[in-house]
Amino acid sequence: MSDDIVSMITMDVLHAIRHRRSIRKYKSKPVEPEKIQTILEAGQWAPSASNKQPWHFIVVQNEKIRKELAGIHTWGRFMVESPVVIVVLGDPEKHAKYYLADPHNAVQNMLLAAYSLGLGTCWMGVRDTPFEEEFRKVLEIPAKYRVVCSISVGYPAEERKSKRLPLDETVSWEKFGKAH
Repeated sequence: MSDDIVSMITMDVLHAIRHRRSIRKYKSKPVEPEKIQTILEAGQWAPSASNKQPWHFIVVQNEKIRKELAGIHTWGRFMVESPVVIVVLGDPEKHAKYYLADPHNAVQNMLLAAYSLGLGTCWMGVRDTPFEEEFRKVLEIPAKYRVVCSISVGYPAEERKSKRLPLDETVSWEKFGKAH
C-alpha cells in the first residue's frame, strides 16, 4: 500500500465499523485505480486459517459484464450502476476446511477500506444460490472455485442508517443465556 494512500486513511476503525452501511445507489463517477488497489490489498491482508489465503478476487469494471451479473442476481440489480464489482471466490485447494469462511474476512476488510476511502459498497451472497453457476459462466471461473459473493463498489448516491440490537439480546457471558 503506498504511503500516499495510507496517509489518506485517517478514519478510526470503530467509526468505520459503526457507520459503514450497504449502499445500493451509486454516482456514475469512476473509482480511481489506486483506490481499487487499496481495497484489494485490504482484502489480501485479512486473517485466514493457517495463513492459507484461500481467496481470489475478480475485479469487474466492464459495463456489459456488470449488466450481465446484475441481470443474474435478484438482489444485486444495482451492480450495473456501481462502476466496480468485485467477485470473491473461495479456493478449496488452498484450504479444504476454511475456503468458504476465510474469504468473508477479506470481504469485511474490503468493505471497511472502501468506506474509509469515501466509497460505498454492498456485498451480495452468491454461494449456494441459483446465481453461483451463472456467475461462473459469465466470468469463466474454473470449476474448482466457489463463488462466495460479489461486492458493488462506487461513490454513494445515497446515505443510509440502521440500528443494531442491544448487546444484552445478542451476548451471553460464560454460558448461553447468562446475562452479565
